[in-house]
Amino acid sequence: MSNIPFDPSKFTAPKAKPLPVILLLDVSGSMSGEKIRNLNDAVRDMLNTFSDTENGETEIHVAIITFGAHVKLHQPLASASASAIQWQELSASGSTPLGVALEMAKAMIEDKDVVPSRAYRPTVVLVSDGQPDSGWEKPLNKFISDGRSGKCDRIAMAIGADADEAVLGKFFEGTTHPLLYAENAKQLRDCFKYITMSVTIRTKSQTPNIVPEASAIDIQPATIEARQDKPKSVTQSSSAEDGGYW
Repeated sequence: MSNIPFDPSKFTAPKAKPLPVILLLDVSGSMSGEKIRNLNDAVRDMLNTFSDTENGETEIHVAIITFGAHVKLHQPLASASASAIQWQELSASGSTPLGVALEMAKAMIEDKDVVPSRAYRPTVVLVSDGQPDSGWEKPLNKFISDGRSGKCDRIAMAIGADADEAVLGKFFEGTTHPLLYAENAKQLRDCFKYITMSVTIRTKSQTPNIVPEASAIDIQPATIEARQDKPKSVTQSSSAEDGGYW
């Protein structure tokens, strides 16, 4: 009889590696009304799609940090499976303390107990509709250039014409993504579909750390570049289909 001890690890499937997605969402007072309602809908749709994305080797994990009257870990990093995340509606109030939100996100990413070394490259999404409070420059520069956070995939989305394009542009600098832009409900949904597809494509890839080019994503959302190229004489009316302009 063999005396070799039984090793259960040899008879179990390897645990899926996490692919973290961290949302930094502006919930300042200027996001109240139609904006925050549509943002709630878009994030909920994203989570539903993630929960239906099954892959034995890669598992999407989601965290949500909101910044408005307070900077809050609205959703701790957890598997996007339907049972792991109980969605709580966002509400809008206060100012735009982006710097503090970036510091919280960086602390999360650098903590290997939260984002383990075996995890795939995180995707970090910044959504804002206005000017950040003072003190954002140092946290932003540190986030994009120092440590593990500097290696993340970064996507930025401007909501409405008052969003600070310079700040958002700095955040996603050096990535393959355009600066996303939404000024109505349909555009916001399309932007979140683009983000969702960018992540889910990676879960099906043989190389999940490689971010797909924007051209490889089926949906083409509105962008700041396209908005700037639009003739000023052209005006657009709201409709039931696009949800109306904010």
